Amino acid sequence: MWREGMQLPGSLQSTAATPSGLTRRAFVKSAAAGLVVACFVPHAARRAFAAEPAAGAKAPVSPNAFIRIAPDDSVTILLKHSEMGQGVWTSLPMVVAEELGCDWNRVRVEHAPAAPEYAHTAFGMQMTGGSTSTWESFDQLRTAGAMARELLVAAAAAKLGAKPADCRVDNGHVVHGKRRIRYGEVAEAAAKLPMPAGVTLKEPKDWTLIGKPTRRLDSKAKTTGTAEFGIDVKRPDMAVALVARAPVFGAKLKTFDATKAKAVAGVLDVVEVPSGVAVLGTHFWAAKQGRDALVLEWDEGAFAQASTASLREEYRKLAATPGATAKAAGDAEAALKGAKDVIEAEYEVPFLAHAPMEPLNCTVAIGADGCDVWTGTQFQSVDQMNVAKALGIEPGQVRIHTTFLGGGFGRRANPASDFIVEAALVAKAAKRTVKVIWTREDDIHGGYYRPMWLSRLRATLGPDGKPVAWAHTLVGQSILAGTPFEPMMVRDGVDATSVEGAADSPYLVAIPVHRVDLHSPKSPVTVLWWRSVGHSHTGFVVESFIDELAHAAKQDPLEYRRALLPKDARERRALDLAAEKFGWGKPLPQGHAAGIAVHQSFGSYVAQVAEVSVEDGKVRVHRVVCAIDCGPVVNPLTVEAQMQSGIVYGLSAALHGELTLKNGRVEQNNFNDYVALRLPEMPKVEVHIVPSTDRMGGCGEPGTPPIAPAVGNALFALAGKRLRSLPFRMV
Repeated sequence: MWREGMQLPGSLQSTAATPSGLTRRAFVKSAAAGLVVACFVPHAARRAFAAEPAAGAKAPVSPNAFIRIAPDDSVTILLKHSEMGQGVWTSLPMVVAEELGCDWNRVRVEHAPAAPEYAHTAFGMQMTGGSTSTWESFDQLRTAGAMARELLVAAAAAKLGAKPADCRVDNGHVVHGKRRIRYGEVAEAAAKLPMPAGVTLKEPKDWTLIGKPTRRLDSKAKTTGTAEFGIDVKRPDMAVALVARAPVFGAKLKTFDATKAKAVAGVLDVVEVPSGVAVLGTHFWAAKQGRDALVLEWDEGAFAQASTASLREEYRKLAATPGATAKAAGDAEAALKGAKDVIEAEYEVPFLAHAPMEPLNCTVAIGADGCDVWTGTQFQSVDQMNVAKALGIEPGQVRIHTTFLGGGFGRRANPASDFIVEAALVAKAAKRTVKVIWTREDDIHGGYYRPMWLSRLRATLGPDGKPVAWAHTLVGQSILAGTPFEPMMVRDGVDATSVEGAADSPYLVAIPVHRVDLHSPKSPVTVLWWRSVGHSHTGFVVESFIDELAHAAKQDPLEYRRALLPKDARERRALDLAAEKFGWGKPLPQGHAAGIAVHQSFGSYVAQVAEVSVEDGKVRVHRVVCAIDCGPVVNPLTVEAQMQSGIVYGLSAALHGELTLKNGRVEQNNFNDYVALRLPEMPKVEVHIVPSTDRMGGCGEPGTPPIAPAVGNALFALAGKRLRSLPFRMV
């Protein structure tokens, strides 16, 4: 949901430096006897193989503690990024272990507490998103591992009466000749030594762990049920609460009667909070039945008349008028007006829910010394600030305990911290420890969706078939409007997240006259970044329209893209590898066709070829070949898994995903009518990694944007029918 180069507004940067429940002294004191390593790598330092943050991004102002080595040789890595299925529980410890030279079988991982020590080195706050975790932490964790290694070597050398330079490390031991000392034997002595002023990092040619396929460290706990997710949290004397929220966006509660709710067995209390009415029970079902028994009266407001059809008509009218300029060269309107043949298309994508497998939940306990919060969150620093403001306490008095996340996709990185603040306010009103749980229906109805979008595109081609003029007007809500990020990320009426993938499309370099503009209509529907953010719609639109131009020019879609891209473009590397591995141009089974797409997002370049057919009027995707250039790779298995995950997520949206409005209400309710890809629909997915030493990018989100256009382009090749709206419907 985040992107490389995003800079935070000062109000949020300052929260990262606010004292938290964890101090360096307390951290060291609480650790088991042994070595605790803290390190800080300024963002201005050389970042080998890593993407540089934007100029002006603030580095943390205090050291970060990452490693504990205990006398039993166990190595505990404190993970500042949240693990929500993307694999950082394994890939980031691999970075530490590579430099530390420890026994990988002795590595343990914990989520770090919310504290300034764990701020993102580019963004100045503790958070997980934007496919940044690996490149952001890469040098920092390598340095931490190297510092620990040098301290252990120094302590072991002193014990052996040897020179540190004559010692080496091997699988959790310091070795001098034939003598070996375990890390755990010298960890305590190492902790008393001064931190080295500088360290030497291993050369990539000497890596033995980084770049090697490595099985996940969290798999066992998750498959045996011992991993703690937010919904698993239990606290003494804890009540479970469900909240009755407004049925229409912007509606206000007029009155409520809790008499019947309080009569339900197991209901403990009913309290009003700003978001609605909370029913507390001894367990979930009691709270659910109690909520169902509430008598509520709402002032539904003007939006109760809104529908998807009315919004679409509004968007279509706006798309016919000039918007705020995001990117321009020459006079596109004049060029198109004077052209003989203009290719024009209108594309639409619907509102989408994040729909993580684990519904939203949060447990809060308020005490005399502050507030404890247990939840799966992507936005620890923001949550601290928002909860503190809601309760009238200091951010340092809000202690965030991060659990595993059963999916996030951006929903658990909310600038308003909606589900976390709500839980804090329920706990405050009820004067007890409370776990607030959202049902699946609550989550689908509860807002913070990927916005609905409409795009109008026009282009004209030159004698060689290449576009000589291009105009793209986008219409959709801004996800940053009204948030603390608006002053930094909205310029001259253009939300950068709305036009990413369109205004910075590499194809525009080859088009001499072009214009990309934007309308951002306002609505009470709450919207938020969704996996791959703006790229989730611009990838579909741009790659589909490029395909239209290729067919209009009577040229091969692959070669057409290659001709528009610079020869050294990383997109071309991904295209070429995907096409080669798929066998582009070779005959396919009768009734099958292939489509191709390529898109850059979050520093990575992904091409996909999809093989499709239509069976009984339904789209069937048989095979997807994916190639990614993400720079140097820490764990190939993570890259492969994230590409598969992104493809499944994107296919769910392309084939099924749609939220529609009627009378101001979302019509869908659960996975029965907001459908995710089913097992029988899963295509064979092949992932190929482009060997690269270029800047490191992310993997959590870039696999999603290319899949919808690849499928849509294949359907056109198959049936000669261009589908310009999602989800795809053949009839």
